[in-house]
Amino acid sequence: MPELKRLHVSHAPAVLAFEVANRAYFAASVSDRGDDFFARFTDRYDALLAEQEAGICAFYVLVAEDGSVLGRFNLVDIEDHTAELGYRVAQHVAGRGVATATVRDVCRLAGARHGLRTLRAAATHRNAASQMVLTKAGFVPVGPADPAHIGGEPGTWYQRDLTLRPDSAILPGDRSQEGRGRR
Repeated sequence: MPELKRLHVSHAPAVLAFEVANRAYFAASVSDRGDDFFARFTDRYDALLAEQEAGICAFYVLVAEDGSVLGRFNLVDIEDHTAELGYRVAQHVAGRGVATATVRDVCRLAGARHGLRTLRAAATHRNAASQMVLTKAGFVPVGPADPAHIGGEPGTWYQRDLTLRPDSAILPGDRSQEGRGRR
């Protein structure tokens, strides 16, 4: 069973393999990271670990039983109990609920482990899959996203309040609370 783990130096080879294997797939819905990302991967990875150590960001990877990375889930710009969520999942697990389930898990961690109260995420208009993941995970659209922030494309900001009691409402697509007398 896949496990959500905090990013560690030992994950670097698997993260790079994940990014390389899924580069074309990701580029179809979000801006490509560019050749420089791959050429300077080790430096960039070390910088991410330093940001995580400083508490500015928190990075997670969804790791398969074989040690491969199935997805990346990032909490960036942590400040004033708020952060921005970013995520990407491997093409071979896309469309199976992996992103939605893991985003929900990250939301729980964001509140419990990082003391966050609000998460924001931006999705381009052409990335319908990401919009669906966010909506199913309890995010609501709150306004237009600056194209400069999301790869030069128009999009929407989504937000989720993490202080609401998780059992006070059934989120779209969350069947775990149905049938337990809660309306």
